Amino acid sequence: MTATPVRHLPKTPSLFVRGATFAPVRMTTLEGQGSAGHVELKPLMVGDDMLLVEIFEKAGVSVPAHSHDDHESIVYLIRGRMQLTIGDEQFIAQAGDAWRHPVGVMHTSVTLEDCVAIEIKSPPRKTWNPD
Repeated sequence: MTATPVRHLPKTPSLFVRGATFAPVRMTTLEGQGSAGHVELKPLMVGDDMLLVEIFEKAGVSVPAHSHDDHESIVYLIRGRMQLTIGDEQFIAQAGDAWRHPVGVMHTSVTLEDCVAIEIKSPPRKTWNPD
């Protein structure tokens, strides 16, 4: 099995970027646990303390339960519906809803409708693996 190269996310050099200049990156695995459906990530900006990502998920995507030891995330759902489990709590999120994944807390999701979301990770992941 060949290791997938890790992409380094350097700090965005400018204070303004046009979103249309970024091409989404298709993920073939989620959280290193195999295929879960169609997911595309578009890292928009990397700062000293935050990473901003636009996420596209097709209906039926199932993100495996996982936690992050290195960052907290806040997610805002722009379009679609998702079933969320964060720790011991369950939610049905729809456009306009926001949620948080604290450091070390298990979370999972199932995309009920095609979704577009914005996620902020702090501190930013300096590396990520799109596969």
